[in-house]
Amino acid sequence: MIALAAYPQLHLIAWNRREDELIEEQEALALYEANWRFVAPEQMEEPERQLLQRLIRQYGHGVLNV
Repeated sequence: MIALAAYPQLHLIAWNRREDELIEEQEALALYEANWRFVAPEQMEEPERQLLQRLIRQYGHGVLNV
């Protein structure tokens, strides 16, 4: 489970959810993919960048579908 509040860009694209909400990892990747146009990758901090890379490897088979 991923805490939205721990990842600013993810929290930004999940604007309609509670800040303290936990989501499944697959759902987090789906949010990144569906809302990539609203993500500012250059503003991602290292922990979020690492999370995204791990999600892409684990659930996206190495591909971010954007």
